[in-house]
This record gives sequence, structure tokens and C-alpha cells, in this order.
Amino acid sequence: MPLCSCFGPSKAERREADRREAEEARARAAEAAQKRQEQFDKSAAGRAARAQIAATKKSSEPSKGEPVLKWQMG
Repeated sequence: MPLCSCFGPSKAERREADRREAEEARARAAEAAQKRQEQFDKSAAGRAARAQIAATKKSSEPSKGEPVLKWQMG
């Protein structure tokens, strides 16, 4: 363990540099994820997925007295 910080950055400086690098990497990753999400939402697949989710939510209203799973014999 060096006694003098003249041989390189101190432990606290390295820790702070690592923290800043990690923060910047998270910010870049979040920005890239947001860009991919926007591109997906604009695509045909994104519009279809959104429509399917809406249809699922609409059809998931509880039906009166009808079982959720229907068994088929045969």
C-alpha cells in the first residue's frame, strides 16, 4: 500500500472516478434504452403489441359465472 499519493491516485480518488464512470455509463444505457423504446413504439410490431395489450385488458374483465380455464375431453 503506497504511503504517498504521488505514485498514482489515492483510493478515494479512484473510488470517485469509478463512481463517475458508472454514473455516466448508466446515463448512456438509459438514453439508449429510451431510444430503442421510441423506435419500437413507432414500428408496426410496437403498434401491434400495444393493440394486443389493450385488447387483453378489455377482454380480461371478469365474465359472469364462466370458468377461467375450460377443459376439453377427447
